[in-house]
Amino acid sequence: MFVPRVAWSEKSDRGRNRVALGGRPGKGKEETLEESDVLVVEEAYRLAKEYEATCTGCAQSVVAGLLDAMGIQEEGVFKAASGLADGIGLTGDGSCGALTGGCMVLGLLFGRERKDHRDMMKPMRSYLLCKELHRFFVEEYGSARCHDIQVKLMGRTYNLYDPQELQEAFRSGMLEHCSEVVGRAARKAAELIIEEREKQEPDEQGA
Repeated sequence: MFVPRVAWSEKSDRGRNRVALGGRPGKGKEETLEESDVLVVEEAYRLAKEYEATCTGCAQSVVAGLLDAMGIQEEGVFKAASGLADGIGLTGDGSCGALTGGCMVLGLLFGRERKDHRDMMKPMRSYLLCKELHRFFVEEYGSARCHDIQVKLMGRTYNLYDPQELQEAFRSGMLEHCSEVVGRAARKAAELIIEEREKQEPDEQGA
């Protein structure tokens, strides 16, 4: 699926005005994005972080931040992310919702379609992109599991079904910590989306 261009349609002089993102650990090259793409990436970060701080629901906040920053209208994937907060169903015992939300948008844009369900190789591109987002979490937080990330950032986890622990979580700065995780996940996913789109363009221009 080709990524919609709504939010970055005013680019010109491709290849100029590129901004460094910094090299990946263990790799000797520096990644760059065009300035207009950087604006989209930072808007995804800003919106996702704001949504998490004001609405909560880490998976939905990442989905909403990415879709809004890129000008994509898609209610289904946002709704589908509803139960994935706090490591699935507020259990803490699953992948961070920010990671799963980012992977949902990667799958939406680059995943296998129903007509290709029998083709086992069709999802490979989405697998690789989600693997890269997972790698980012492991490098940043030491784990992709919600429980582990909470312990790293706050020193403990909280039972969000318990009203007293919920209040303790708020007092501990959970919203602030999780909002930053959500924003950074959206930023990384946006970078991956734009980089993948750049790879597609030469093939589309030659078609």
